[in-house]
Amino acid sequence: MRLLLDTQIALWGLTNDPRLTMKAKELILDANSIIYISVASIWEISIKYQLGRGDMPVSGSRATELFSAAGYLLLPIQAFHATAVESLPAIHNDPFDRMLVAQALTEPMRLMTHDRTVSRYNDTIIFV
Repeated sequence: MRLLLDTQIALWGLTNDPRLTMKAKELILDANSIIYISVASIWEISIKYQLGRGDMPVSGSRATELFSAAGYLLLPIQAFHATAVESLPAIHNDPFDRMLVAQALTEPMRLMTHDRTVSRYNDTIIFV
């Protein structure tokens, strides 16, 4: 399964955060899962880290290194991802989350999130 991790799930996985559910761990560690991290998540981490947000345990550059070391693939933002955002219903206002949804739906791949609002976009989104 091609699995796109939302930013929070990706960070929880990096830091072995206890909020990462067993289901999420199983999907990430499944040998059949190909794990992707969106460049949008790296961008979000970088911005929030620079702003000194306490929920960003690492910088964007360090997160990129750690994701690469974990074997995660980076998903670039393409023009068709950006234009797909405009067709999404106005369920969520966060531009990073909306980009992740657009990427997951257009690739296609499964998005894994801990955000109930994000999970309302499509039944292919995995809420953990």
